[in-house]
Amino acid sequence: MPVLTAVQGDITRQDVDAVVNAANRAMRGGGGVDGAIHRAGGPAVLEDCRARFPHGLATGDAGWTTAGDLPARWVIHVVGPDRRAGETDRSLLVSCYTRALAVADELGARSVAFPLVSAGVYGWPKDDAIDAAVTTLRSTPTSVREARIVAFDRATYDLVRAALG
Repeated sequence: MPVLTAVQGDITRQDVDAVVNAANRAMRGGGGVDGAIHRAGGPAVLEDCRARFPHGLATGDAGWTTAGDLPARWVIHVVGPDRRAGETDRSLLVSCYTRALAVADELGARSVAFPLVSAGVYGWPKDDAIDAAVTTLRSTPTSVREARIVAFDRATYDLVRAALG
């Protein structure tokens, strides 16, 4: 089980082996965390997404690319459920975290920074998104030693810290 920490800040500035990107199914960049990672990582991230995932990824799945200009070595892309589009199956959200850990293990990543998947524009309730992240990261067998949950704003950071106990 990894050590879980809450971090307030910018996920693109995390000095970890891998950052997790809350991507869309097309994996061609977007808004929120996805847009920030693509902007900070530079064109290499998008080029690798196109080469490795020409048809994108399914909701709940994960895959990796280079991190380009990010401090991390890899980006692990996950596609969270879009609650606003009617995707309400929590197991898809949980799968994003378990699949990201599995990909991190395949890569040999020991430190991983996670956003709150689906808690932004995809409309997942923040309290449940935090619970899904914390519960899954605590209960999934992995070789990852450190898992950071990165919150951009203070209010979310405080909620994550409270959930970590």
